[in-house]
Amino acid sequence: MIKDPPPAIPQGVASQRVADILAERILSGDLAPGARIKQDELAEELATSRIPVRDALRILEARGLVTMRANAGARVTSLTRRDLEVSYEIRERIEPLLLADSVPHLTDADVADLRDVMERNARTTDVDEAIALGREFHWITYRRHSVPLLAQIVERVWDTTQSYRRAYMKLAMAAPHSEAGRTHDVEHQLLYEAVAKGEVETAQAALVMHIRRTRSGLLRYGHLLSDGAMPIPLT
Repeated sequence: MIKDPPPAIPQGVASQRVADILAERILSGDLAPGARIKQDELAEELATSRIPVRDALRILEARGLVTMRANAGARVTSLTRRDLEVSYEIRERIEPLLLADSVPHLTDADVADLRDVMERNARTTDVDEAIALGREFHWITYRRHSVPLLAQIVERVWDTTQSYRRAYMKLAMAAPHSEAGRTHDVEHQLLYEAVAKGEVETAQAALVMHIRRTRSGLLRYGHLLSDGAMPIPLT
């Protein structure tokens, strides 16, 4: 008996699968800012046609993770020093709004989740785990928001700056007598306590302080940040 061929994967599903794989590589640092994405090689690697790859790149371009130029192909988005500074200025203004919208609606279970993630983050010495736990920590504080537009903006800024945060954290944690980890933990503790008590303005102040310190650190290390092909341009 001749068996029917397996059903074809719908193009939209295939495109999203490729987009998810590429996004994971970018956010994990496997693909550094400025790295060229070769569509033919990617299609061959993932055993798909160029159409899902092209559509996936458009999805990631909309997320800010990929930059596409006519006659120049696709590259992982890279930021200038000014881009990075503006990204953190956006965070300072938007994330407190998202936090204020969410905090009054957080449940006891949310606060318990927040404490658990904070404690795990304080124990880790792995940069990639720290980044993932940091994102989870902040997102728990925002999880009861009712303003998806703000959440989308925040997530986009997080994604486009993640490679730079990773490089900065590696440098900061490796520095002799570094206080970066301890300061980070104290800031999370202050934010946690304010959120747990429902003190919105105090939580906002702690969040702004946390974001601002990270921005200052990134800019202070900006001329040194490099991870393979990942420098921060100074222009």
